[in-house]
Amino acid sequence: MLAGALALACLVLVGPSAPGGGAPFARALPAYAAAEVVPNRVMTWNLCNPCEESNVDRAAEIATYAPQVVGLQEACEGDVRRIRDHLERLYGLVYHVEYGAVLEHWGRCGGAPWNPGDFGQALLSAAPMTDPVTVEYPDGGSEDRGYLAVTTRIGGQAVRVFNTHLAQRRQETVRAGQADVLAGAVAEHERALVLGDFNAVPDAPELAPLWKVAADADPGCRPGRAGACEVTTDWHSKFDYVFLRGMVPRGHRVRPTPYSDHHLLHTDLGAA
Repeated sequence: MLAGALALACLVLVGPSAPGGGAPFARALPAYAAAEVVPNRVMTWNLCNPCEESNVDRAAEIATYAPQVVGLQEACEGDVRRIRDHLERLYGLVYHVEYGAVLEHWGRCGGAPWNPGDFGQALLSAAPMTDPVTVEYPDGGSEDRGYLAVTTRIGGQAVRVFNTHLAQRRQETVRAGQADVLAGAVAEHERALVLGDFNAVPDAPELAPLWKVAADADPGCRPGRAGACEVTTDWHSKFDYVFLRGMVPRGHRVRPTPYSDHHLLHTDLGAA
């Protein structure tokens, strides 16, 4: 009984997503890694949860490309806090952070069973962020879903940044409603950046509202030309997007990673 009580206490204090999160040593970055935050570079990444990955490794993946803005999905607030701390302490990259939790989930994020960790989206930005808003979709499908929105400056201009995660696969009708809510919010802004895991390929009808108000940062990726879109997941589908409104891309890259079943996407932005 005593051993069981001690094990439960450790799980409560550490949580299931903490392995490697407190590792004291920086992982060596590849030779092509950025030396500092790259202005006008934005990234989206679904962390994969629960996947029991090290937050030091996650921080190293972000530090390799050092975007100005990073949107994370399937993110536990505690993990994001540790990633942000590792980025500063191990790699000298300083980020502001905003959280967009849509539910509390002990199985994914640890904490006490009676006080589980927050789960949802998060945004890291080298520039300050203002006016943060977290919106939960009226229908999340099989799991609560929503978006986080903030305002920051990219290329010297104010940009409204959205980060979202739409309903799981085989829930097309639910995603259609979510995309409609998100597109309505995006359309209110002259310049907007929309990051996220949309759980739908470019030709999916439910994404039509987004295509009406924004364009994919990959100039060759459009509805009807899905074959030209780089895949962004281990199961060879494009589910992850950097949508732009009032901005233009200068370069777009998809980077596979061993630390998630979703690849990293980063885009360098130019003046409209």
